[in-house]
Amino acid sequence: MQVGFIGIGVMGEPMALNMARAGIQLVVWNRNADKTQALAAAGALVAATPSDVFSKTSVVVLMLASDEAIDSVLQRGSAAFPTLVRGRTIVQMGTVSPEYSRALATDIEAAQGHYVEAPVSGSRKPAEEGQLVAMLAGDPAAIETVRPLLQPVCRQTVDCGAVPNALLMKLAVNLFLITMVTGLTEAFHFAERHALQLDKFVAVLDAGPMASNVSRVKLAKLFEQDFAVQAGITDVLKNNRLIAEAARRAQLASPLLDACYALYGETQELGLGQSDMVAVIRAIEARTDTTS
Repeated sequence: MQVGFIGIGVMGEPMALNMARAGIQLVVWNRNADKTQALAAAGALVAATPSDVFSKTSVVVLMLASDEAIDSVLQRGSAAFPTLVRGRTIVQMGTVSPEYSRALATDIEAAQGHYVEAPVSGSRKPAEEGQLVAMLAGDPAAIETVRPLLQPVCRQTVDCGAVPNALLMKLAVNLFLITMVTGLTEAFHFAERHALQLDKFVAVLDAGPMASNVSRVKLAKLFEQDFAVQAGITDVLKNNRLIAEAARRAQLASPLLDACYALYGETQELGLGQSDMVAVIRAIEARTDTTS
């Protein structure tokens, strides 16, 4: 079976490469064709258009950044949309709003297609290592079709029930991630401005009960002032916005998240949108320098 993969970005590229290297026959497309070169070298077929991907496959994975990009690829709202999705399983792995995902599922199912939500927890490094965690929602039979295809990408898949519960689960997980990494970064700033030995600060945290894979990776990046992207500021800001919107719709308070939203917005305004999320330290430093 050939599988389509559309969206070869920061996350999509390592995910698709792991699938191709595991022997899955991929047909891929990306708006910037240069991003498909590594996949072509790994044996994937590079399609000329998104429609070519659909014509050659029965399962199509979408790892796209926005509602608009998904609608464009699917030609949603046009006469071509039912032809593209009919009889096919669309696996939506990007982070979009739960409301959008629910509406997309309705449209695909009305066109006699199948829809699976499959957002993932993890950044580029876990994606490269095949250590992501996927949250799945949709028709159980469609999920079982998709699950084996995700084995090269994910160390675990978790069934979340009906659409859009997988995306709601992803937003809940990301709320913890964003506030945790922001708190870690602020603690690093506190230690640095008190002239503590930062290697010992890192050692204490690594040895203690708060240590995690995330804290170890992000502390190393802070210590080395390495802002090479794993989870970018722009993407974190988008996730933060989606979580806040979901909280408002449910009439939930989100005080920590709201503070983070302001900080990541300030970081983006500093021109660091494509830097890793630990670059939020620059916004924290700017606040310190303004008040000192």
